Amino acid sequence: MAVRRLDPILIDRIAAGEVIERPAAAVKELVENALDAGAATIEVVIEAGGRRLIRVSDDGAGMTREDLVLAVERHATSKLPTGDLFAIATLGFRGEALPSIGAVARLSITTRHRDEPHGWEIVVDAGVKHEPRPAAAVRGTRIEVTGLFAATPARLKFLKTDRAEAQAVAETVKRLAMAHPNVRFVLAGDNLSPLDLPAEGDDAEARLRRITRLIGPDFAPNALPVAASREGIDLEGFVSLPTYHRGTATHVHTTVNGRPVRDKLILGAIRGAYMDFLPRDRHPALALAITCDPRAVDVNVHPAKTEVRFRDSSLVRGLVVGALKEALTRAGHRATTTGGLRTLEAVRPAVGLPPVGVLPRAVPSPALQQREPAPAAWRGWQAPLAGLDEPGQPTLGDLAGPSADARADAMTPEAEALAQPLGAARAQLHENYIIAQTQDGVVIVDQHAAHERLVYERLKRERAATGITRQLLLIPEIVELDPVEADRLIAHAETLEALGLVIEGFGHGAVAVREVPAALAGGAIKPLVRDVADALTEWGDARALEERLDHVLATMACHGSVRSGRRLRAEEMNALLREMEATPHSGQCNHGRPTYVELKLADIERLFGRR
Repeated sequence: MAVRRLDPILIDRIAAGEVIERPAAAVKELVENALDAGAATIEVVIEAGGRRLIRVSDDGAGMTREDLVLAVERHATSKLPTGDLFAIATLGFRGEALPSIGAVARLSITTRHRDEPHGWEIVVDAGVKHEPRPAAAVRGTRIEVTGLFAATPARLKFLKTDRAEAQAVAETVKRLAMAHPNVRFVLAGDNLSPLDLPAEGDDAEARLRRITRLIGPDFAPNALPVAASREGIDLEGFVSLPTYHRGTATHVHTTVNGRPVRDKLILGAIRGAYMDFLPRDRHPALALAITCDPRAVDVNVHPAKTEVRFRDSSLVRGLVVGALKEALTRAGHRATTTGGLRTLEAVRPAVGLPPVGVLPRAVPSPALQQREPAPAAWRGWQAPLAGLDEPGQPTLGDLAGPSADARADAMTPEAEALAQPLGAARAQLHENYIIAQTQDGVVIVDQHAAHERLVYERLKRERAATGITRQLLLIPEIVELDPVEADRLIAHAETLEALGLVIEGFGHGAVAVREVPAALAGGAIKPLVRDVADALTEWGDARALEERLDHVLATMACHGSVRSGRRLRAEEMNALLREMEATPHSGQCNHGRPTYVELKLADIERLFGRR
């Protein structure tokens, strides 16, 4: 078959398959153009999930007649004034979006430049361009896309339902709105909830308000600020407490120079920072913005521009991991505020009460008022913790729990203890839950989960202070690998030795393991080495072994902590509370579950109709 030059319209339709794979992609390109034009308000309207109609209106700079004619030509753009692909400061730069959309749909653009007496309109129908004509218009641009993929009916078969496509459009708009809190965003259409986000500003408080509007009102009280810089790269934003997590990663928002991205490097760094706190199937809620010199990042590596490549990826990963870990450490023992609310919500249906704030004050009926007073033996049921005075036991050891059963002593808490964040211990229920009283509420502590985290953090500190003890293998373990992976391991031999793994080359595509960390002695060495090799391939460093050791330490901490079903004295419970307050990350156990729940007195009083 002879080689022939393709028709220009066919070329545009082929290119559109890469750029516009679904309605959400078209919305993304059009909204990015509006942001590049300096718009302060952007309105998006869709019908039938975007297949029937997509309308994007903005109050940006607008275009002149000459610019409008060029805008619908392929590879025509105003965003590369110097032609330098390594200094891209805008969201768009390829000049493909408008001609790609016009090749597979009917595209109508109405625009007015601030220096023009009237506006102009141009239509591109299935790749056929019409001449521009004068039009009445306000400053800015309005783009309408109708009959998306009408020129390529086969693409319609690959679209999902109208509701699914509408939700994809909404998610795209939300991610762009998260990246630009100084712009007002309006979204309307069928199969989705209307969205109207006012312009907030550019400072940290404005960013937090925009994040809270998009993620939910519970985010703000459970958010931690993040701000860090390193070698010209700035990182700022807000991340959630480890106990405030979600089942999917839809609330993980990251931007690079104002561009929403789903970059594997950044997502891996976030997962690494939360590794000690979240199960693998849970995800934090956060919004992080990375700002750097455009020359330090390549944004032209993905057709949809959702991934980037940093010049120094290790620097960026280290910055993200370090900043997030510092913020989580700064949070100390804090746990999510939603735990107490969920507890109250769980109690409310059980007692048949309406929502908080609705319950009226109870008025005794005349029949009840005429009854005889309750017997004296019943009136003392409110008395504080009588009869819980069995003999106690020694206080908690450094790593082991108490060896004998005991119950909480009936005692009046000291004012100083009540003033502490976790209050003073008053009782132990079911030999597992510590009830503590604070100045304005009640704290319920899971003693096993709390002590598990305390022991784990203590073991990690000891490892960092004294180094990792190594175990010499009587017979070296030979591990066969891909030659490239083996060479990569040998190149990192010095770093691995500092982590307790001593290896050396053993011919082509193999390594000999001579020493392993003592904590891993007796374990399967070959899978460990292969996991380290895989991690070095993905991350380029030796963090995998540290993660494996942390996992082992977490297992040791679980077996060395106070067990459920073990009774504690009041002194022991108070000692546990004080250590929790002094230990970072003690608000959640090693498996990501909260170690305590706080109930505010005001909420409890509303539960009983006192407020």
